[in-house]
Parts: sequence; structure tokens; C-alpha cells
Amino acid sequence: MAKTALVVDDVAFARRVIKEILTAARYTVLGEAANGDEAIAMYKKLQPDFITMDVVMPIKGGIEATRKILEEDKDARIIMVSAMGHEQLLMEAINAGARDYILKPFSAEDLTRAVGKLLVDADDEPILTQAKGASHGA
Repeated sequence: MAKTALVVDDVAFARRVIKEILTAARYTVLGEAANGDEAIAMYKKLQPDFITMDVVMPIKGGIEATRKILEEDKDARIIMVSAMGHEQLLMEAINAGARDYILKPFSAEDLTRAVGKLLVDADDEPILTQAKGASHGA
């Protein structure tokens, strides 16, 4: 059975690119959200195997949404996706419970490699690949 995903980003184009990459890699995207509040509601409803979560979004950002989702489900697997590679933001994401962090722009290979590690890794420690590569447009 294919692993399932929730794609969260306030930019529709970024959601589309991530969805296309995940679908091509044989993951099933159950839903998309444009802000943290939508992400929290959709996670509760859909219970995906993992989430790709943008950091900076309107209404509720990715770090706050990550904290809230993990309050409800400590086993939720979340990869933060952002163009902002600041050390402080990275530490906030990890402190919130994110398992990995990918910087835009990223390649399809970067994303699928990070998701593969996320799903295979049984350790409770963050993976932190900090994948960064050729632009795929995200």
C-alpha cells in the first residue's frame, strides 16, 4: 500500500510541484492545505503517513502547526520545507518536533530522498538532511 501525504504550503504552485514529485515517486497525496489551521484540521481528518510543511504561512505558520499536530499525535512525521535557511528557524522547527528540513529550491531527488529517510527511520531523533539542490521550481 502506498504511503500517504499531506502537502502544506501557502503557495499553490509549490503545493502542485511537491504533489507531482510525491505522486511520481508513488506516494498518495491525500490532501493539500494553504495554512497551518487547514493543516491541523486536515491531518486530524486524513491521518497521512507524513506531512510536508512550509514554515512561513499566513494565519498559522508551519512551526506552530507542527507543534499542534504533535500535541495530538506524537508520532506524526513532518518535514519542514522553506526558502528560509536561517539557523534560528531550523532550530525552532526541530524544537517543534519536525523530523527533517528541506530548503527551497530543491530537486525531486532531494524531496524523495528526505521522505524515504523519514519513513524508514525508526529513531526518535531528527534526521536533518537539510537537502538543497537543483531547482525543481518549488
